[in-house]
Amino acid sequence: MSQEQWILAVLVGLVVLATLVGAVLLAIRVFRTRQMLGTLGVGGKVAFWGAMVYTIFPIDVLPDPIYLDDIGVLAAALLYLGKLVREHRAAQRQLPGQAEPRDEDTRRPVS
Repeated sequence: MSQEQWILAVLVGLVVLATLVGAVLLAIRVFRTRQMLGTLGVGGKVAFWGAMVYTIFPIDVLPDPIYLDDIGVLAAALLYLGKLVREHRAAQRQLPGQAEPRDEDTRRPVS
């Protein structure tokens, strides 16, 4: 192999390694986000398990050394699960039977 081919092989290897690390980090964030939710609705379960299976399953849109599609699926699942976490937290702030949160200065309901 010539020096140019070695350089190209090393660069390709570094890109593959970087995308693999990115996919693993996103998978960890998706898993942690799922743990923050506690109970997921059906959509949350499908998003979580679908992203995990797609990432691990060897048959993808792109071959597995190219993790860009896996990163996209994990990022979409992370965005969706993050939205569910925000909705879950907002729902817990105002439990049924509680008064509306009030602005401390005016004592009027916050809109």
